[in-house]
Amino acid sequence: MTLATSRRTFVGLLAASHFPPTLAVTAITSLLAYEVGRGWGTVFVALAVLSGQLSVGWSNDWFDAARDRRADRVEKPIVSEIVQRQTVARCAILALVLCVPLSLCSGWRAALVHFIAIGSAWAYNRIGKTQWWSPLPYAISFGLLPVFVTLGLHGHPWPRSQAVIAAALLGLGAHFINTIPDYEADLRNQVRGFPQRVGKDASLFLGVVMLAGATLSIVFMIPTVGVLVVTLASLSFLADCLVVFETRRGEPRRAWYLVLVSAFISVCLFASAGSALVR
Repeated sequence: MTLATSRRTFVGLLAASHFPPTLAVTAITSLLAYEVGRGWGTVFVALAVLSGQLSVGWSNDWFDAARDRRADRVEKPIVSEIVQRQTVARCAILALVLCVPLSLCSGWRAALVHFIAIGSAWAYNRIGKTQWWSPLPYAISFGLLPVFVTLGLHGHPWPRSQAVIAAALLGLGAHFINTIPDYEADLRNQVRGFPQRVGKDASLFLGVVMLAGATLSIVFMIPTVGVLVVTLASLSFLADCLVVFETRRGEPRRAWYLVLVSAFISVCLFASAGSALVR
């Protein structure tokens, strides 16, 4: 394999991994782990989440390869033949295998929770995205991330229910907004998850409401609401408003990146909660 071919394959794998959201989820969970006191264990949290998210991203493009070809989605690296489907499949399985020992570094309780979260995400990629219950895997996979983080602490405490609700709402909001750019292509390919069934306008409304609900859940969890909390919450709401604005003006891809911004601000709110995250 030549250097040019290797570079092309690497670029293709990076694109197939859905790298921006993969990096965002990893960074968000790692920040949360550090703030609740995981210390050096944060490194293992980061590696476990990264390997799990890479497996999810790669499995998505692996499972959707035929559907993406029918839709002529040339932006997909498998469709444009930047990388082979078999290569993506192998990387997805390898990342999933690596996720197991890396998750176990946080203890078997936390690892079990993380396995359920990753399994739920794989189930969505394989079949869930075409079903009316498509939001459920997002709620499960994202809602369990704070549980994975806190169960790795000494004494294995559970996070507050508000933290789980907020994380689940972030996942649900991302799910609804993420379907909007590909709405027409999904319908042509018989992808009829819940967002496709209710339509783009309803998906936009539900997505933004859930993102805002996540912010409110975190604010209500914080014992003392000071200037920092108010500022961060305001920025999060502003990002949510910009999601609506960019979607309405025909820039749904840009709106999706604003969802990641909103999620990051929400995690900064999580960080300001500190020990309040743990029961």
